[in-house]
Amino acid sequence: MCHSTDSRPPAPPVQGEVTSHEQIELTATDGNRFLAYRAEPAAPNGRCVVLLPDVRGLHPFYRDLAVRFAEAGFFTIAIDYFGRTAGRGDRGDDFDFMTHVNQLTSEGVRADARAATEALAGRGPVFTVGFCMGGGQSWRLAAEGNGLAGGIGFYGALRFIDLPRSGPGAPLLLLRGGADTVSTPEEFEAYEAALDQVGTEHETHIYDGAPHSFFDRSYGEWAEACQDAWRRILSFTERHAQPR
Repeated sequence: MCHSTDSRPPAPPVQGEVTSHEQIELTATDGNRFLAYRAEPAAPNGRCVVLLPDVRGLHPFYRDLAVRFAEAGFFTIAIDYFGRTAGRGDRGDDFDFMTHVNQLTSEGVRADARAATEALAGRGPVFTVGFCMGGGQSWRLAAEGNGLAGGIGFYGALRFIDLPRSGPGAPLLLLRGGADTVSTPEEFEAYEAALDQVGTEHETHIYDGAPHSFFDRSYGEWAEACQDAWRRILSFTERHAQPR
């Protein structure tokens, strides 16, 4: 897993008020009912985010992160992946997440992300932001299009997705730790070559020496990397929220 129950996300560089945040249930087109966490800003920036967690699903780090994104002005929904196989229970320390990760399908993740996107309809263009497994899924969903304005991923695990074979899709932002070993440089080279082949716009930033899951306020030595990542997210979403 990437972030433990005790981990907490770093605050954005600009922090506003949050009008509400709460656990909700969403229903996908196949009838799957799953947990999600919604946070709404007092001063919207005109953009929306669907958060795609790591293998742990909707645990406290991502609930808190939804609030951090709302502080930055985004209408935000963080989703859980495991409604089909684990129901809508707690994703605490004793949750056997790998049993359920092994039962995930691309179609299921796509359907659940779409339900969150539809729940944000009318609030502005929607971007996915994911971490580890969710980082790879964020890139995949945006590269497919899926009505998204863009896809952002932190230290994405490429083993969970296939190379893109059609496009162009929505623009991608790849945020990587230089010391991360979850996906190799060779895997990223092949992935970016495939994006180039189908014409999907993408940009990459590698934080030298940063480990997997560096986006965590308990990692004091990576505080500047966290703030730089926030600035890149704000810039990327602002640029790609404009009509194309």
